[in-house]
Amino acid sequence: MNEPVDPIGAVVRFYIQSGCPEVLKVETADDMADAVGQLYPLETEHAVLVWNRIPVLLEYRYDIPVLLDDLVPLLEEIQRAEFSETRVYWGSDTFSTEWQIRRDGELLRIDSRWMAVSGSYESLLNGRSQLTVEIRSFVAEWLKVLRRIAYDLGAQSVRLEDHDIAVRVNALLTPSH
Repeated sequence: MNEPVDPIGAVVRFYIQSGCPEVLKVETADDMADAVGQLYPLETEHAVLVWNRIPVLLEYRYDIPVLLDDLVPLLEEIQRAEFSETRVYWGSDTFSTEWQIRRDGELLRIDSRWMAVSGSYESLLNGRSQLTVEIRSFVAEWLKVLRRIAYDLGAQSVRLEDHDIAVRVNALLTPSH
């Protein structure tokens, strides 16, 4: 497998393959996270997050819904000019990690601690816990997953009781953002 390279030919150490998961019929849901948990069956394609060349599986049915309520505000926050530092903790059973994120110009420096991932790669990930990535690349990679979800929710015409995260996702996906 060829590793992705950036425009200047450097190997990219953080990327996400969003995949093409199977979709179930969903009519209504409490919010976007609830809808995602209902929309994708357990036995479907995963998203794959690559961290310092280590693949980490993200289940659309369980991991992604847990991430959404923290991921969307994180992506909004790191794009603000005044952003300097934050900490995010994701606590799914198969994606449990804490990231300390600091801005360094147009880069993010992430120190991670991995507690649980599908496939039990925690020690390997903790051995490669530091990552530096361009802000725009970090955002673009996560937007692949959000775009997949927004498309699938729209294709199923899912009605949400609480639209907050969905509206914010659409704002992130808007080209002028």
